[in-house]
Amino acid sequence: MKQSVKAKRIARHKRRAANSGGKLNLVSLMDIFTILVFFLMINSSSDIQVLNQDGKIYLPVSLAETLPEETLVITVSVSDIIIGGRTIISRDDFSAFAGDVEPSVSEELKYQLSRSDGVNIQEPAVTIMADKDVPYAFLKKLMATCVDTGYTAVALAVNRKGDGKQAG
Repeated sequence: MKQSVKAKRIARHKRRAANSGGKLNLVSLMDIFTILVFFLMINSSSDIQVLNQDGKIYLPVSLAETLPEETLVITVSVSDIIIGGRTIISRDDFSAFAGDVEPSVSEELKYQLSRSDGVNIQEPAVTIMADKDVPYAFLKKLMATCVDTGYTAVALAVNRKGDGKQAG
């Protein structure tokens, strides 16, 4: 029996579909990758500076909008003072020192200043990361040691608070 034109066309269409294998819709795939690229670009913003903080240090909260520069970090832990990742002196020994400028901390700060390779040499900066319960007199003595050593810009690390949420 002879096939009609319509039947031949339908059979030809079925053969083509069977031979071509599966089709991949590239438009939807490109849409997904475009959205993924935009998401990664937005979330990889370099505006946020994260300081490595000990889990036992709870920083105070601030409403400041200005972002800090990357500087030498002095960490005041529960038991020690750590400068640039090196433990320098215990908190008890630092507190027991009678003067305003503690020599071992001052020596380490001078060493770190000599290693700075001329970066910010006009205004050397340091960031003090201490628990919110550290007494102000202790911080004042530490800041006086920093200023005496030559670090003219002393900053205190805080958690930035914005939109009712604590940043961290």
